[in-house]
Parts: sequence; structure tokens; C-alpha cells
Amino acid sequence: MKQKTISQKFEIEGIGLHTGETVKLSCHPAEPGTGIKFKRTDIDGQPVIDAYIMNVDSTYRSTCLQKNGVYIYTIEHLLSAFYGLEIDNVLVELDGPEIPILSGSSKPYVDKIIECGIVEQDEERSFIEFKEAMEFTDPQSGSEYLYLPPVEGQDFEITSMIEYQSKVGRQVAVFNPDVSYADDIAPSRTFVFVNELEELYERGVIKGGRVDNAIVFSHDDFPKEKVKELATKFNVQEEVVIDNGILNGLELFYPNEPARHKLLDLLGDLYLLRKPIRGRIFAKRPGHTGNVAFTRFIRDAHQKNIKLKNKPVFKLNQEILYNVEDIKRLIPHRFPFLLVEKIIELSDNHVVGLKNVSINEAFFQGHFPGNPVFPGVLQMEALAQTGGILALSNVEEPEKWDTYFLKMDNVKFKKIVYPGDTLILKMELLTPIRRGIVHMQGTAYVGDSIVSEGELTAQIIKRD
Repeated sequence: MKQKTISQKFEIEGIGLHTGETVKLSCHPAEPGTGIKFKRTDIDGQPVIDAYIMNVDSTYRSTCLQKNGVYIYTIEHLLSAFYGLEIDNVLVELDGPEIPILSGSSKPYVDKIIECGIVEQDEERSFIEFKEAMEFTDPQSGSEYLYLPPVEGQDFEITSMIEYQSKVGRQVAVFNPDVSYADDIAPSRTFVFVNELEELYERGVIKGGRVDNAIVFSHDDFPKEKVKELATKFNVQEEVVIDNGILNGLELFYPNEPARHKLLDLLGDLYLLRKPIRGRIFAKRPGHTGNVAFTRFIRDAHQKNIKLKNKPVFKLNQEILYNVEDIKRLIPHRFPFLLVEKIIELSDNHVVGLKNVSINEAFFQGHFPGNPVFPGVLQMEALAQTGGILALSNVEEPEKWDTYFLKMDNVKFKKIVYPGDTLILKMELLTPIRRGIVHMQGTAYVGDSIVSEGELTAQIIKRD
């Protein structure tokens, strides 16, 4: 499947739900691999923010991006339209801080995209997919999510399940290849309960809120005087409640329109991964806070898979390239500071070594008594020694050279290493060796887990 973009520029103008500001927005075709980017044309330098989960700033009643003090509010409906129509690359320019709310759904954006046309590009789409089931519960919102691998004949299915003690009740909505996003999901409007309006109004977060850009559900026992007061605040007629319990007489497009809108929002928030998902997702009581937390969870799991995808395979009976005596001929380290014992892979740009962690290591006497933990700094040292073998394997008379640390960057210690563990030490050249400078990415594994990683820079120096 190929990446897609829009065939030509389109423009749209409207008011922001939360800021109340009128914003002009234009969407432009973008090159393959661009992703979705937002450009604030009203700010000096016209800063650009990627639609990416790591740029999310807040999730109160909408999803907001922020980078270097520049904000883009309420991005979810536009992103949902791109997700639903399989649009990968677009530059979105806007002259204000918030994406227009328009009808409270993604339909106006979908209509514009379909009107201007969609074009296929040369590069292939990439997807996020997992082989195992994963569960996630957001501790802040209580939203629950379940991911299951795809089944044969169906690449994806996303299900939204909601339940309210109100006229909304319990509802379910589903999006899969048999469901038309444009017809069955996009028209679904955002909704709120009348008892929430006063708090939102007082907090100043729905300055652009109107009863024609959101479904407002009332309650039978909600005081009529409160309804009149809210009607005045939102500049609508006092007789705003009808028999179906919806302000201003709006009729639902579908019996489960609230669940469909929650699904619409979920798609928009998930597109902050910058890739569509293959698999089945079940979301119980989803909301922006939970959606973003789940999206971060998926992103972290995907990043872990990427790193583990290239994890070296070690079998007890596999051939060893260098044993400890061979290693001692390449690097000067000796007991008790020789921290790599075997080399199992070696090429021009990578090396893999092993370190068996024994309780007999001298440092365990003090690190820590009764709770032996392999020091993180020694994990970095073990990686550095392994990298030194790669560096010195490319020089003549390696016994006449030494490698010295220059710096460590982006070092992370992710899991504790205990006696009895076997460290798999992988070092990969990030740049070619020049003037004796060696820049490598180091990753240490125990089993299927990354225990530490970092960028290590050293210099090869010939002994006097």
C-alpha cells in the first residue's frame, strides 16, 4: 500500500472551540515521508510542529500540541479525517492557535479532502503491528484499552465502548475496512452534558462553544433556571430543551452518535503515532487523556520492538569468534576490569560480545550488601570495551593501541542487572571512524529486555 497526500491545496475558516478565535486554515500536499505537520503562519519564523505524540502538551477536553512555546489546540478532528481517509502527508498552515471546530465533527474536513482529491505517492506506507496482546489502563482517567493482533482477512478494527448514567447510556461503535469513515464516522459530533457546561464556561475553555457545534445532553432533573442561565451565556433562546433531552432541538444522526464521536477522537489521537495501526483495539470509556496515554504506551512498545528487532541471537552451542584470551590480545584490560568475555559477531560496522555476571565479582561486596546489583557505569564500560574490539580489529598491531572514552550521550538504564544474568553487548558504528574518533550506539540486553543503552564516543590512540 502506497502513501497518499491531497492533490491540491484547500482552505477552510472557522472559530476555535476553546479559544474562540477565528482561524484561517489551509492544507497543502506534502512529499512522501513528511507526515502531518502544522505551521503557525501568524508567528515570526512560522514555526512548524509535527503531529507527534511526544509533542502533546495537554488533553483537557481536546488534544493540544506544543513545541518551544508554540501551541496548536484541538487537532483531533482534522487528524481523524486524515487517518480515516488514509492520508499520510500534509502541511497544515493556520493563522491562529486552534483548529476550527466547525460542525463539531470531522465531516467538513472530509468533504474538503474528497473535493480536492487524493493522490497516491511512490513510497510504501508503514504500519505499527504487534504479535502479542497488550492491555493498558490509564491511571488518571480510568480509560481501558486492549490491543489484539490482526486476524486473517482483516488488517484492523477499532471499537469504542462508552457508558453514562444518562440518556446516552451504554453504546458501542466500530470502525473496520467494511465501515465507511466518510459516511459512518465523520459526521458524528462532539458532545457534552449540560451539568458540565458551567464549569467549562467558568474555566474559559469553550469560548467558541455553540449549541450548533456540539450535542448538549440535558438531564430530567437539571434545574430550569440553570438552563435559562446557560442559554443566556451561550446566546441561545431560553426554550432550548426538547423532549429528547438535547439542547436547541438537535437530532442525533445515529442512535450511537456519542460512541461514534469517541471513536472519531480516538482515531485522531492514535494518528499521533505518525503511522496507522494493524490490529484490533478495544477502548472502554475512551477520552483524550486516556487516548494520549495509550498512544504513548503503543509508541513505547513499538520503539522497544524496533530495538529488539535487531537484538543479537545467542545460543549456548553457537560458534565463538573470540574467547577471553583472544580478547586480551586486542584490548589491554585485565582482571578485575575485563568486562567482556566472548565475541560472537564482528563485522566492519558492528560487534556483539557477552559478559556473564557472576556473584564472585568483587564490587558486589559493596554494591549492594544483601542486594547485589551490577553497576550501570560498568555496563557502559563493558559496552565500551566491546566497541574497542571493533575499533582495534581494523588497525595493524592492535596491541600497540588503546581506546579512551571521550563522552557518553543519551545514556539510559532501563532494568536492573543481577548476578546470574548474561549481558549481550552490541555496539554499532554511527559514523565511519575518522582521525581515530569512534562514535557508536551501544545496547545491552538481558534476555528479551534492553537493560541499558547510550551513544559512546572514544578515540584510538597509539601508545608511546
